Amino acid sequence: MEYQFDWVDAFAASAFGGNGCAVVHDGAELPAELCMAYVRETSLVECTFTGPSDVADIRVRYFLASREIPFAGHPTIATVAAMRSRGMTGDGSLTLETGAGIVPVTVSGTRVTMTQIAPQFGETVPPGIVAAVGSISPDQIIAPPQIVSTGLPFCITVLRDRAALEALTFDHAAMQRLATHLGQTGTDLMEPFWVIQDGATEAGDTYARLLLAPPSPAEDPFTGSATGAMAAYLWSHGLIGRPDFVAEQGHAMGRPGQAQVSVLGPHDAITGVEVGGNGVIVMSGTVHFP
Repeated sequence: MEYQFDWVDAFAASAFGGNGCAVVHDGAELPAELCMAYVRETSLVECTFTGPSDVADIRVRYFLASREIPFAGHPTIATVAAMRSRGMTGDGSLTLETGAGIVPVTVSGTRVTMTQIAPQFGETVPPGIVAAVGSISPDQIIAPPQIVSTGLPFCITVLRDRAALEALTFDHAAMQRLATHLGQTGTDLMEPFWVIQDGATEAGDTYARLLLAPPSPAEDPFTGSATGAMAAYLWSHGLIGRPDFVAEQGHAMGRPGQAQVSVLGPHDAITGVEVGGNGVIVMSGTVHFP
């Protein structure tokens, strides 16, 4: 079985920045085990597989190395950028059918902006349990960690400063304790999304990291879904003064990424989060599935 693919760096100003995603066109009907094997083959965090939809312009399935997930941010940017490069869409609006619902997207040149669904705010987590996952002291956390989802849940955790962010080291046993506290099983983990209220560069307003459990790579260069959840958290808790800001991630990894973020609605009634960035085609070709 042969399928066309595009390897795209999302939220990147140029190739080899941001977060890579391989987009397999017309592969949405492939078995899940084959899709996960492909992700492991690429050593990427996520890949997407597209197909026709009865309810949107296109259907998109999102896979990690270990499981299918309902939605992911940087693969959405990558998928639409790949479609545009092949003439499948142009500037304007389109909709994606995802496991998290219909995701509206707008395209303007190389910039792709997705509107993530209204946030769901889950339980708050004791700082000590979360801090242990990053091997830091609980006093480095300056706001209550909370589970937030705009399509995919994360434990949003605000740190004191860049030194705390850079000191993070993933503790697998502590992650399992967090998962147990949240009632999670298997590989369906809600990892902490660590963020500070200062950019990696002068252009940024926030800077974040996401450390991952195996079989995924150790760290995600840029996480669009978590960025949306983080934006909703900061706005709802009054930790940012305006709903529009620039989010940065991946700079310490040598893969700088940047997104334009807009939280929609008032603090107590957020209706969605817009997250936009560039998608850069790195390579294209044919994948040969067994």
